[in-house]
Amino acid sequence: MQLKPALVFVTVILLLSACGSSLPEERLDYAGRWLGKEMALYIQLDGQLSYKRIKGSHTTSINAPIKEFDGDDFIVGVWFMTTRFEVQQPPQEIDGEWKMTVDGVELTKMGQTATPQEI
Repeated sequence: MQLKPALVFVTVILLLSACGSSLPEERLDYAGRWLGKEMALYIQLDGQLSYKRIKGSHTTSINAPIKEFDGDDFIVGVWFMTTRFEVQQPPQEIDGEWKMTVDGVELTKMGQTATPQEI
């Protein structure tokens, strides 16, 4: 029996995406459910990320592991298929609320728990 290349590729990608690493201890403030105008971001302690952004009639969604941090920015994806999230303001507590600015959008942390369906 011969496996089709596309099936092999999809299988490898799924296995690799399950191999994300935990957030580094110094980045635990990034974990949680973040909401902003037309953007939702959920970062789990195990390094998995769920993202949704709506611009007009276009919606972008990403579900992938965080590969690495570069300064305050983080790179998400597997192998050569990656996306950089530019962090203008890393997580900080302001007047009792956690705020972070990513890709020019101010986000507010809504809690540590959420399901990817809520994103």
